[in-house]
Amino acid sequence: MGLIPEEWFLFFHSKTGVTGPYLFGIMLTNYLVSKEKFVMEHEYYCGLSIFVIIYYVSTNFGPAIGAALDKDVDEVANALEKSRTDEIAGLEGAIKAAKDAQWRAEGQQLLMDAKKENVAMQLEAVYRERLMQVYKMVKGRMDYHVKLYRAQARIQQKWMLEWILSQVMKSITPELEKQALNRAIEDLAAAANRAK
Repeated sequence: MGLIPEEWFLFFHSKTGVTGPYLFGIMLTNYLVSKEKFVMEHEYYCGLSIFVIIYYVSTNFGPAIGAALDKDVDEVANALEKSRTDEIAGLEGAIKAAKDAQWRAEGQQLLMDAKKENVAMQLEAVYRERLMQVYKMVKGRMDYHVKLYRAQARIQQKWMLEWILSQVMKSITPELEKQALNRAIEDLAAAANRAK
């Protein structure tokens, strides 16, 4: 029967036979009802009629209702499984997008490093260009000072030479000129004699 253990039937079977447990159940129920130990009011009869209807429906329409309910349960389970797989796919897509974003961020870091290096190279190029401009300006000024010094030295040398020549020319008298000429002729003659 499902709710009465089999040992109950085996216990009565050996003493009263096959009908013993059933008769004992009927007599116990009769005693409980007749002595009003178990009171049956209108709620009892309502419950009894509901139990009969449920039994009838479950035996006659149970498989059809069960199949319909199983179908509904399967649809709900499939919908839940589909939503779960969709959510898993969405989360996997989000993970992939996050990894993509991390990769792009690393690329942005490399790009920023390259830009910093590019700016540093541009600054170095500007620095070298300005250094070259300073070098050319300083070289130009130094060349100017060298040319100025050389021009001044040439002018001073020219003036000094002219002054020395004018002083020498002033100091040479006709007698000294004659003596120098004679002396030069003597030197030439002596050189000619030695060459023979």
